[in-house]
Amino acid sequence: MKISTKGRYALRLMLDLAMHNTGEYIPLKTVSERQEVSVKYLEQIINTLVKAGYVRGVRGSKGGYKLAMAPEEYTVGMILRLTEGSLAPVTCLETPDNTCPRAPECITLPLWKRIEAAVNSVVDNVTLADLISDHENGGDYVI
Repeated sequence: MKISTKGRYALRLMLDLAMHNTGEYIPLKTVSERQEVSVKYLEQIINTLVKAGYVRGVRGSKGGYKLAMAPEEYTVGMILRLTEGSLAPVTCLETPDNTCPRAPECITLPLWKRIEAAVNSVVDNVTLADLISDHENGGDYVI
């Protein structure tokens, strides 16, 4: 599993909105400058986040974006699955019903399931607030 730039930038965008939350809407251009990501690319990502209800947006001269919920309510897993889709390490685990004909005798399937469970355990138990708190305390996030 490899997280694409879309997933990484979505997480950075959400963290930026959380860290600079004053109650006001934040222009995407401001986020773009702070994160050193093009406005055009962030526009693609923000549309996905708005459609999912993770972010609220307002158009106009005082427009911009802000989180729809508190940073504690967003897990890294929510954001990555929205932008990346499945986080499964192999194709046969991307849907609940493993339709691979080799599944019953697959020697490696238990390994892939353990890897998937480990990844899910991390991303589903780390919130935006956790990442911000750790950053502010000068540490590398430790599970």
